[in-house]
Amino acid sequence: MDKKVYELINDQINKELYSAYLYLSFADYYEEEGLNGYANWYMIQAQEERDHALIFRNYLHENGQAVKLLAIEQPNKTFSSHLEPLEAGLEHEKYVTGLINDIYAAAVAANDYRTQRFLGWFIDEQLEEEDTASDMVTKMKLFGGDARSLYELNQEYASRKYSTPSPLAG
Repeated sequence: MDKKVYELINDQINKELYSAYLYLSFADYYEEEGLNGYANWYMIQAQEERDHALIFRNYLHENGQAVKLLAIEQPNKTFSSHLEPLEAGLEHEKYVTGLINDIYAAAVAANDYRTQRFLGWFIDEQLEEEDTASDMVTKMKLFGGDARSLYELNQEYASRKYSTPSPLAG
């Protein structure tokens, strides 16, 4: 495996684990605000991000590469409104999309077709992640100021169930 591709993928493991920490902090915020549905949504999101780290980890091992675990940065965001975590989540997903794009570009430059194909799932996943995050921001802006509507949104997010990402379900 090309050295740059390897380094970016290994670093992505850390970035995905940080994403899990970040979303866990969002879940904590919402739980403390009494919005257990939003907390549920972000708890599941944290689990998905951890799973993404495992997918990258497995990929490195399948390709005979050693995994080097790095320290996970502590999330440092504080919030003063129900909208702020959602906006931070959307910005974070855009950042992760950029990271995936960087790995893909490195794989293209290295003629690493296997990694390009592997990253296809993540490219599709990031499209979904950004779309969902954007939708949550829009709904909060439209309806979050109304207690009844916020309650209904909270109920909607409380119904989210975890499902194992297809690359791990194997």
